[in-house]
Amino acid sequence: MQFMVLLYSNEAAYSKMTPDQLKQAMAGFAQYNKDLTAAGVLRHGEPLKPSHSARTVRMKQGQVVTTDGPFVESKEQLGGYYVFETKDEAEAVAWASKCPLLFGGGTAEVRELLPRL
Repeated sequence: MQFMVLLYSNEAAYSKMTPDQLKQAMAGFAQYNKDLTAAGVLRHGEPLKPSHSARTVRMKQGQVVTTDGPFVESKEQLGGYYVFETKDEAEAVAWASKCPLLFGGGTAEVRELLPRL
């Protein structure tokens, strides 16, 4: 089974980190990625650019409208994702619970991917 793990955090908190704090946070992710890879769970994953670089595409009155940013009222922004392959949801949640982002106050959302048609 494949699961997408969406990672949410407060982008402003990262801009306030010292270089040493940022280096330590990135080291935590490097180890997490190694652990996921060694366990054969990691299929794909990437960080995302800050939310202000996003573009939102909508249909309004039959016309495609593109606007800057996601404009979502939220304290947390989507900052990256992983795709895990595990035997079940419980295993995916167990791996997501080890994500270093959670220990800094972030959130991981785990959702099963539907098979392609």
